[in-house]
Amino acid sequence: MTDLKLCETSSCTDLPALDLGQQDFMTQMSCPVFSCDSDSESSEDAFPVMNGGCGIEMKLDNEENSKKEESPKNKVLTVDMVNEGIKVMTYAVRGPLLIRANELEQQLKDGCTTLPFKSVIKANIGDAHAMGNKPITFIRQVMALITCPSLIDSPMFPDDVKQRAQEILGGCRGGSVGSYSDSPGIQIIRKHVAEYITKRDGGIPSDWRNVMLSAGASEAIRCVLKLMTAPGITCQQKPGVMVPIPQYPLYSATLAEYGMEQVGYYLDESRAWSLNSKELDRALNEARSKCTVRAIVVINPGNPTGQVLSRHNIQSIIKFAHKENLFLLADEVYQHNIYAEGHKFYSFKKVMMEMGEPYTNLELVSFMSCSKGYMGECGVRGGYAEIVNMDPDVMAMLQKSISAKLCPPILGQACMDLVMNPPQPGEPSYDTWSAEVESTLASYSKRATLVANTLNSIDGITCNRVQGAMYAFPKIHIPPKALAAAQDRGQSPDLYYAFSLLEATGVCVIPGSGFGQEPGTYHFRTTILPKEDAIADMMTRIKTFHAQFLQDHS
Repeated sequence: MTDLKLCETSSCTDLPALDLGQQDFMTQMSCPVFSCDSDSESSEDAFPVMNGGCGIEMKLDNEENSKKEESPKNKVLTVDMVNEGIKVMTYAVRGPLLIRANELEQQLKDGCTTLPFKSVIKANIGDAHAMGNKPITFIRQVMALITCPSLIDSPMFPDDVKQRAQEILGGCRGGSVGSYSDSPGIQIIRKHVAEYITKRDGGIPSDWRNVMLSAGASEAIRCVLKLMTAPGITCQQKPGVMVPIPQYPLYSATLAEYGMEQVGYYLDESRAWSLNSKELDRALNEARSKCTVRAIVVINPGNPTGQVLSRHNIQSIIKFAHKENLFLLADEVYQHNIYAEGHKFYSFKKVMMEMGEPYTNLELVSFMSCSKGYMGECGVRGGYAEIVNMDPDVMAMLQKSISAKLCPPILGQACMDLVMNPPQPGEPSYDTWSAEVESTLASYSKRATLVANTLNSIDGITCNRVQGAMYAFPKIHIPPKALAAAQDRGQSPDLYYAFSLLEATGVCVIPGSGFGQEPGTYHFRTTILPKEDAIADMMTRIKTFHAQFLQDHS
């Protein structure tokens, strides 16, 4: 039995990949590798798993091997018992490219001077604080007080910070954030969420009892999708869910894990990633032979595509969902991130209610998070779902399902509360809060423009304007010689490109194949979150690399 040793910086993505006979994104690892380990080429005791290197060593000591050959027979849990969905699921933004980026970053920390770059820029994921963006003072001050209530008497904190902290602690059992809450979340926070939604939507009421707090939006999305996994008594086909292509890999990964069918509908890149109603019809009709489509997912503003849907687009989707009797999941976690002039965020609930009957009866769940927006509190894990028109019996099943998880993290709930219930004009913290929010979003807007303009200035790359969210999704021209090189390595062309970019420049992006794309096209996703000086450096690296890549493969 091979002895697998995880690297010291291992995470859940550093585990060895299973050989499942698939040429998917997670197993396409062959790439040129720079290394500062002088023993790595000559050592007969260890070699990296797959040529891309993922921080895992396989020891080949014969004595150890012989001792462990029988160990699988002694294991109760074996691979053939594992859920087939987990075997096939992938999650591109935390895949092999990030693992390799971590390795290169560690080499630099260890003093390596032979790499062709001096820093690694991880543009693979929307993690604002990891990119050097600063937290909002008001949020962190209240979080400090609720975790250490003795600080409430300190004169260093403004009165409105103390008042918010006392209000949150008053909703906690025992006055402590270390206690459990109700499974849907702390009642006062759910009420604040409902008040925020009502105000956001121009007075259209939100019932706090239909608000479910969660450990980030992702957990709420998974909880709702889990309700749809059974075929039902009327049809024995497996359930399907329509998702936009390109899509955020949470959806493809979750559907694979749950054994559901992903039904992709393509966004129109030539029209700034907008939606065509005929494409929805095509995708649904083609899927009917292999699954029963239960729901449609919409991501607005878009991830990875950065578009902001027009009100007309939203109306078309609502009409389609109503016509086809589909449950609608609206991923609206980037609702604060709107940059392009003339664009505005419209919630699906607001548009649906303003359309009137019969659309007001559409079953809808919308999702929000404190990980994005101006907050960027990714690690706190706070989010919510507003559930509209769900069957009461299904709602009871959802309540039962989340009760098994006890409750969302209390600090995540508190952070969500502070987003929903920020300082108001006249309160001591308002001016600082307002200035920080405005500065953060203005900087994101500036970076969004810089990224799109720079990418469009590069021969062989085209990029739609980043209207919102935190990402650009440019199309890249990959010459025939590079296509052949990728095929020789058993990689998709955009994965070959992304690995080549990482090894040459230290810039980590995610290939479009991890999100889905029109056949015959190639893309990568980059976040716009690196600080302004870093993102300018990143764009320079990409521009220089792409010119060299085209020359090397001409």
